Amino acid sequence: MTVCQQSSKESLAAGDPAVADAIRREVERLEYTLELIPSENLVSRAVLEALGSVLTIKYAEGYPKKRYYGGCECVDEVEELAIERLKRLFGAEHVNVQPHSGSQANMAAYLAVLKPGDTILGMQLSHGGHLTHGAPVNFTGRLFNVVAYGVDPTTERLDYDVIREIARKSRPKMIVAGATAYARDIDFRAFRSIADEVGACLMADIAHPAGLVAAGLHSSPVPYAHFVTSTTHKTLRGPRGGLVMCTAEMAKALDKTVFPGIQGGPLMHVIAAKAVAFHEAARPSFRTYCAAIIDNCRALAATLQRRGHRIVTGGTDTHLFLVDLVDTNLTGKEAEEALGRAGITVNKNTVPRETRSPFVTSGIRMGTPYVTSRGMAATEMATIGGWIADVLDRPNDTDRQVEIRRQVRKLCERFPAYV
Repeated sequence: MTVCQQSSKESLAAGDPAVADAIRREVERLEYTLELIPSENLVSRAVLEALGSVLTIKYAEGYPKKRYYGGCECVDEVEELAIERLKRLFGAEHVNVQPHSGSQANMAAYLAVLKPGDTILGMQLSHGGHLTHGAPVNFTGRLFNVVAYGVDPTTERLDYDVIREIARKSRPKMIVAGATAYARDIDFRAFRSIADEVGACLMADIAHPAGLVAAGLHSSPVPYAHFVTSTTHKTLRGPRGGLVMCTAEMAKALDKTVFPGIQGGPLMHVIAAKAVAFHEAARPSFRTYCAAIIDNCRALAATLQRRGHRIVTGGTDTHLFLVDLVDTNLTGKEAEEALGRAGITVNKNTVPRETRSPFVTSGIRMGTPYVTSRGMAATEMATIGGWIADVLDRPNDTDRQVEIRRQVRKLCERFPAYV
C-alpha cells in the first residue's frame, strides 16, 4: 500500500487527532449548552451526510450540461435537483444555488446590474442592517455610493414614508430590503413601490427569515423583488451557503456574475446538502417547525420583558429579538460573556440608540431556531428566560452562573441534538 493509499483510508481520529478532538468538543458544546444565536441552527443527519460526501472531490465549473470539466453527470443531477426544489419552494422564476455564502450572493446581485460608484440604499448597520448592505468596511461601502435608512426612533420599526423620502432625494440604482437584526415583518410590497417610483432595482436579503418565508409565516419578497438573496442555514436549516433568486429578465446577468464573474468551481457537496435542505423545507412538518420557532421566540422575549428587560420594538414577529441594555450598567460584550459562563450562547449586537463600538455594543441578540430544532417549547422558554434574566441582573455572580450551567446541561440532556 502506498503512502497515498494509506492516507485515504485513515480515519480522522487516527490521522489528525488534534482536529478530531476539536470536533468532538464542539459536538459536546452543541449538546450541552443552549445556542441562542439566531443565525445558527442544527441540521439533519441527511444534510450532514451530503455535506461530508465524495462530491467534495468534483470540480464542476459552469452550470449543469454546460461544464468546463468532464465527469459531471452525477453532480449535474444534484444541482438540477437543488434548482428545481428551490424554485418550487419559493415560487421563483430563476435561481442560482452556487454562491458560497450570503455575502457572495449579495455581491452577485449587486454586480449583475450595478457599476462601481452607483448609489445603493440599504439599512444602517447599527439599526439592524448587514455589513453587505453598505457598511464602509465592506466591499459595498468601498465600491458603491451608499445611502442609509434606519428605523423610527420612537417605534424602532421601519417607516416606509421616511424611506421613500430618502430614496427620492438620493435616487439609488438599487434599494436593499432586509436585515440581520430586525425582529419585525418587512413589507416588501412597499419597498417595490418605492423602487419603482425612483427607477431602482429592488434586492431583498432574506438570509434570516428565509425558512419562515418558505413556510408562509413571513412576507415573501419573491413577487416584488428583482433579486432575492439568502443564506441556506439559519431558519432554512441547511448547510452554510448562499443562493440568489431573480426574475427571468435578470437570469442571464445573474448567472454570468456568479460564474465566471465572482466565483470559480462550485462546492458540489454543499449544493447537495442545499438540495436536501430544500427537500426537507417542502414538507408540511417544516411549517409546523417554523411556527414553533416564532412561538418560542415570543415566549422567550415575553419572559425577559416580565423580568424588566427592554426588548427592541417591544417584541418580535420572527425568530429573533434584541435586548436593549442601554439603561443598565452592562455592555453587550459583558452580557455575552456572563451568559457564556452560564452555558447560554448569544451575541453582542448594536441597538438603534447605539453609542458604543460594534466590539462592545449596548445590546444582545438572541433567537430560537436551534432550541426549537431540539424540540423545546414554551415551558422551556420560560425557564431559559428566567436563567438569562438572573445572569443579566447579577452578571458578576459566578456561583449562580455555575449553577445555571449545571441546570442548562440537565435541560439539554432531555432534548438531545445528535447524541
